Amino acid sequence: MLLPGPLRGEAGGASRLTVAAGGTLRTVLDELDGVWPRLGRRIRDERGELRRYVNVYVDGEDCRHAGGLDAPVGDGAEVQVLPSVAGG
Repeated sequence: MLLPGPLRGEAGGASRLTVAAGGTLRTVLDELDGVWPRLGRRIRDERGELRRYVNVYVDGEDCRHAGGLDAPVGDGAEVQVLPSVAGG
């Protein structure tokens, strides 16, 4: 899993995390949440849904167009988390 600068502090400064779970994005995020709960709360809300200002890509494809949390994540897939940036 690739993390941008604003989220690295929640994962001990790491820019890349290895997650053993696969299958679906939900499974990957559940494992991530078990190891890095503060990071998990930045990605998903209290209902377990993706926060609307966070974009998650699985092998370059926006997960919202590939099944959301049920998007398949194969072995060796690259998951990238990008919080939206606002400003003007």
